[in-house]
Amino acid sequence: MPISAAELLSAAYTDADRTIDLRRRLHRHPEIGLQLPRTQAMVLEAFADLPVELTTGKTTSSVVGVLRGARPGPTYLLRGDMDGLPVHEDTGLPFASEVPGAMHACGHDTHVAMLLGAARLLADRRDLLAGQVVFMVQPGEEGFHGARYMLEEGLLDVVPEAPVSGAFALHISSTLESGSVNVRPGPMMAAADQWRMVVRGRGGHASEPHAAADPIPVAAEIVLALQSMVTRRVDVFDPAVVTVAHIEAGSTSNVIPDTVLLEGTIRTLSAERRADLVASVERVATHVGAAHGLTVEFEHEEGYPVTVNDPGAAAGVLAAATELLGARASRISPAPLMGAEDFSYVLQQVPGAMAWLGACPPGLDPATAPANHSNLVVFDEEPLPAGVALYAWMALHALAG
Repeated sequence: MPISAAELLSAAYTDADRTIDLRRRLHRHPEIGLQLPRTQAMVLEAFADLPVELTTGKTTSSVVGVLRGARPGPTYLLRGDMDGLPVHEDTGLPFASEVPGAMHACGHDTHVAMLLGAARLLADRRDLLAGQVVFMVQPGEEGFHGARYMLEEGLLDVVPEAPVSGAFALHISSTLESGSVNVRPGPMMAAADQWRMVVRGRGGHASEPHAAADPIPVAAEIVLALQSMVTRRVDVFDPAVVTVAHIEAGSTSNVIPDTVLLEGTIRTLSAERRADLVASVERVATHVGAAHGLTVEFEHEEGYPVTVNDPGAAAGVLAAATELLGARASRISPAPLMGAEDFSYVLQQVPGAMAWLGACPPGLDPATAPANHSNLVVFDEEPLPAGVALYAWMALHALAG
């Protein structure tokens, strides 16, 4: 490659003030979901002085930028998500959220800032690119399927003569050593599905349970049966997590209610296990209910698929991290995370990888630091230029010609 890793990293740190300034401006004004007009406006402003062809989403506040290299070639995609979470920030940072009940608790503000920093580096080096870079700036990652909407609007074919053939995304983490790049081949994050069930019994007086059909002990039995199902029927080498996160029943102490509501999630690392677990949760719940003469109504909502890293792409990320940051910063993640990511939709269609950038604040232990999604989470800003350089390096390597 005509540019050295040291030169690229130096350029990213020289531009660090702009990267951090954009991150902090985004952090002060988080928006949630698929419609993020203020965030979109800041992204468009940041792209404005770059030679990037911009389009905005029809159904969401997405932004797609295309940077064309000096020579024809393939198209490589870089993703940054930009939505916040419905969390009230309690960090006390001088640039803390100014929006009550909303916070960039998952670090998406850093993702956008790093992606825009990479766009500036790549725009200055267009003569090194044989092909196109697509900058995917997406809303609605936090459960709203934003990537799927962008794909449905033709994201991968935004350059018709050269559809996207590779992709990379970076995600920050407060519970990994600052400056480390963490990735693994194969499953990186889980599929996550939501389920809801209603146990229907017959209400009555608390003094006469025999005259009612109490759904509460049946619901409790279902919870325990689901845990036994996982530990006794799921192969530990193709794991699953079934969580009951919400139980609601009754209104007072002396009335047996008619119904119990249970809600939770199913997390899996393969399509086969995913289908099996959905069917198993429904089967166990309905059969436990039937054993007591009660009915169980089960609903399943499909969430994000498994995030699967292409082995070659994951190896490329490790090599890039080594070149840019040294061997100590380049790390193979020991196991997948059971959280979910909608970059999985992109990786279902093109080979690529998602990696984690460690950003545990100085003085904190990664094992105990407030984690992503916490109202107390803080991300070390020092490694953001390293993330900028990594984004840029991945595109430069893919389009080196």
